[in-house]
Amino acid sequence: MSVTTDTAAASAYQHTIADYWNAEKNPVNHELGAVDGLFHHHYGIGPVNWDNITDGPTRHDSVVQELHRLETDQGAYLISQLGALTSESRILDAGCGRGATSIMAAERFGCTAEGITLSAEQAKDANRSAAARGVAERARYQVANMLQTPFADGSFDAIWNNESTMYVELGLLFAEYRRLLKPGGRYVTITGCINDGYGRASRAVSMINAQYACDVHRRSEYFKQMTANRLVPVAVTDLTQATLPYWKLRTTDPELTTGVEEHFIDAYETGAFQYLMIAADRV
Repeated sequence: MSVTTDTAAASAYQHTIADYWNAEKNPVNHELGAVDGLFHHHYGIGPVNWDNITDGPTRHDSVVQELHRLETDQGAYLISQLGALTSESRILDAGCGRGATSIMAAERFGCTAEGITLSAEQAKDANRSAAARGVAERARYQVANMLQTPFADGSFDAIWNNESTMYVELGLLFAEYRRLLKPGGRYVTITGCINDGYGRASRAVSMINAQYACDVHRRSEYFKQMTANRLVPVAVTDLTQATLPYWKLRTTDPELTTGVEEHFIDAYETGAFQYLMIAADRV
């Protein structure tokens, strides 16, 4: 599925995405989030601590705990790239899912976090999680399109996408962030992207697109569209090797696998796909 600039087609696609996430009840998202009320909807980074994995009847619970730790580490790494935020800062979690990353940012910095998602169910769950963790006054969630947000020009110190850019056209997305970010504000994304050096998208990448009804972008497209919209990259980190242990651990528990794990592992190991963190400043 390819993204489109046609208004009617784009609207229909957005409704499809909203319907998907409104109905989504995957254990790998919901069971992991139940560990501590942080529902991530993204993947993990870092080595597996095999000392945390038990055998026998408790193994499933231990895998849940470890996968959740790796996902939380990914969220912590992203917010560490947001720059020098204070309690006066205002930040935007675009494509926020159920709000875990922005809840973590509100807890860490004491700042105001806004979250937007196409899914009414996700927004409701995110607000519930923020309340349960005591940050409802600082972390707020609503249904909105990240390409046409309800916020004023220059109203954010930092904006991020945590694995959500594959649902939109990057030129339109970064044009909106150019409008929303204060001069000197920070944009961060963690995303899977097609490795330009590999050539055409591999079969594994096509299967990832089909699984999530998305269209992952080429690595070069991120830098092209950032540059066109006054977002200057200041840091790029290849997290591909850091995320592979997470995916391999997921394959060991049939209650948590979704069928997409083998495609991610294949795409990463063959070099067709990369998992990148890109931080850029608004100039």
